[in-house]
Amino acid sequence: MISCGFAVLADGLLHSSWPTPGRFICYLLVAGLASGFKVALPGINGTMSVNLVVILISVVELSPSETLLVGCVAALVQTWWHKKQINPVHFAFNTAQIAIAIELCYLVFDRSTAWLGEQVPLRLMVTAIVYFLGNTLPVAAIVGLTEHRLFHKTWAECYFWSFPNYLVGAAVAWIITLSNSRLGWQASVLMIPVVYLMYRSYRLYMGKLEDEKSHVEQMAALHLRTIEALALAIDAKDHTTHQHLQRVRVFAVEIGKEMELSPPELEALRAAALLHDIGKLAVPEHIINKPGRLTAEEFEKMKIHPIVGGEILERVNFPYPVVPIVRAHHEKWDGSGYPDGLKGEQIPKGARILAAVDCLDALSSDRQYRKAMPMDAAMEQIVSEAGKQFDPQVVEILRRAYLDLERLAKSESASADAFRLLNQIKVPTNGAAPAAGFEKGHSRESSEVGFLASIVSARYEAQALLEFSIDLGRSLSLDETLSVVAARLRKLVPYDAIAIYLSREGTLIPEFVTGDDYRLFSSLAIPMGAGLSGWVAVNRKPIVNGNPSVEFGYLNDRQKTSSMLSALAVPLLAGDDQVLGVLALYKQDPDAFSNDHLRILLAVIEKIGASIENAGKYQAVSDSATTDFLTGLPNARSLFLQLDAEIARCKRERTGMGLIVCDLDGFKHVNDEFGHLAGNQVLEAFAIKLRMACREYDYVSRMGGDEFVVIAPGLKQESVNETCARIRAVAASACKLVCGDAAMSASVGVAFYPDDTDDSAELLVEADKRMYAMKKERHRAGSFLTMPVQTLMMQ
Repeated sequence: MISCGFAVLADGLLHSSWPTPGRFICYLLVAGLASGFKVALPGINGTMSVNLVVILISVVELSPSETLLVGCVAALVQTWWHKKQINPVHFAFNTAQIAIAIELCYLVFDRSTAWLGEQVPLRLMVTAIVYFLGNTLPVAAIVGLTEHRLFHKTWAECYFWSFPNYLVGAAVAWIITLSNSRLGWQASVLMIPVVYLMYRSYRLYMGKLEDEKSHVEQMAALHLRTIEALALAIDAKDHTTHQHLQRVRVFAVEIGKEMELSPPELEALRAAALLHDIGKLAVPEHIINKPGRLTAEEFEKMKIHPIVGGEILERVNFPYPVVPIVRAHHEKWDGSGYPDGLKGEQIPKGARILAAVDCLDALSSDRQYRKAMPMDAAMEQIVSEAGKQFDPQVVEILRRAYLDLERLAKSESASADAFRLLNQIKVPTNGAAPAAGFEKGHSRESSEVGFLASIVSARYEAQALLEFSIDLGRSLSLDETLSVVAARLRKLVPYDAIAIYLSREGTLIPEFVTGDDYRLFSSLAIPMGAGLSGWVAVNRKPIVNGNPSVEFGYLNDRQKTSSMLSALAVPLLAGDDQVLGVLALYKQDPDAFSNDHLRILLAVIEKIGASIENAGKYQAVSDSATTDFLTGLPNARSLFLQLDAEIARCKRERTGMGLIVCDLDGFKHVNDEFGHLAGNQVLEAFAIKLRMACREYDYVSRMGGDEFVVIAPGLKQESVNETCARIRAVAASACKLVCGDAAMSASVGVAFYPDDTDDSAELLVEADKRMYAMKKERHRAGSFLTMPVQTLMMQ
């Protein structure tokens, strides 16, 4: 490309002509400016600029040598602008491919007169198509080669979508060329605002793409954390397989990369590595932890766990194939495995990888029925089963890399010590906490407890902790999570009242309260650092047998009385070590809590904090899924749910309702005249005013774009004209508030249940038809079109 491009450039300069120097300099400056307005392309190492219009006009009005210089200077500016380090090869490649593309454009534009005549618009359209191919194909090829991508996939996904913009660019170039022929070439300065508008449009578009990408990444991270939390709950059922899931995950994913699994297959393998034993929830614990060989009957029971695991995970509806891997991870290469007796290539790749990795880790780990084997010996046993139990290809990769994978697993493995917080947070000595009123007494320790009672207590504690972890892994909503915490903690640490305070803008708010003195604790609002819970939040240290009377606003108010004399408070921490809030337990007895209670609470507090954090994020995601982000009104999804519910209510009560659909007339003019930011402000203002103009029990939602829908129970047909006039006034008022004039109105359509139809979808369609009928009657002449175009470059 570089050789051909510079040959074309040299030939053009040797036969150069400069008939209009002033016009050439003007176009050169505009092209350089347009190339500086570049936007990075997402997902690849490349940029795009908006100099297409300048190039096409230059093809029509400048000589070949002048156009070549304009294009090459534009390419150099696009490559150099805002770059700290510049690769000379990039300079050369971008210059060469632009030179070749321009030369092709000249050939097509000149010779197209033979079959298109002097029709400049059609010739420009064909030239723009050639420029698109000459500009994008080489860039896609070089990006594919340097970033190890398939050429056709790179071109189709990253560049083909821009093809319509080249056609629009040709139309804009023809309009400017036409104005130049009538007003003189100086009219070309009109390109500058056009170029800037195109640049701003692409910046907004790419910004939206980045926001959506960030949102997807956040959802993926939340999904993974939910999987990991569930996996920890599963792992708790077989506590001797410490860190087994994390090690299997690291081994399996790295082997999957070596076998060139696709990204969805890798994500499925990562999730399956964590969840492959979820079906053991259906296997009795005495079978899982049996310290010896299983009987035939016990083994048959154990064999159900891949089936149960697959059935459980089918309900999750993963976006990648997790269920087949989990169901088949005990299948064998020779067909003697379970549950389906699959053989060879019939077994999913992920399941073949997981089977070998899981077995290697099991052999090299201590189990109830045997001691761990040395890693080398375990690997030899895996190799001996290649072609019988395991896929030979997987075994070969594992044999070559198992030592490196073992080191990687150890480096990535996070500490799973259940008492990490106990080591980090010290119980304060008497008098260490500031503020008067804290108990100066002591904490109770159990003593002289019989050995049978100790054994029973330990067993009960282990079972209760296991149930606690499993229930936390199943709950996602915040209310459900807090309710589970309160119910399960009562079995572990008896209390008379529990309050879970969450931090809200520097204040601890009681998010969940149950037990004695419910109203009293629910009314508290504790500033950070104040009272018992505020001190715990700021210092990140627990307090055992603190005095509840020092809680901010608790007993300092003489009108409040309570019999609570002991408190056990522990900070709730998020994954990034930020304070989420405080969990406080209260008892009516003095010195009611022991260090054993604190130990148990610290063993689960990290899981509680993670579950509360995940539940909060899940609740935020759920809210965003049903709320329009711009106006704060319910979105289309919420609308359909509410409409079905309202129709069902009307059927039960035998009442009627109206459905109002309104569309903003003149909103496009607002966007074109004042910009999209002002347009968004108009939508926000209209949403607020529309909500205020409706009755308090009307349901106002944004259908999409500039279309809004109102569900109006009990609306009468004789009120339609008044309703339409009120909505049009609201639209004009919103436009005037933002833009200074009332150049916007609204078309309104109303349908009635049950007079028009008793089906929600048909009711919406009918209202929409009537709205468009009104719009046709009120249609104003005039439209504005601004579409972005761009030139693509390798960066």
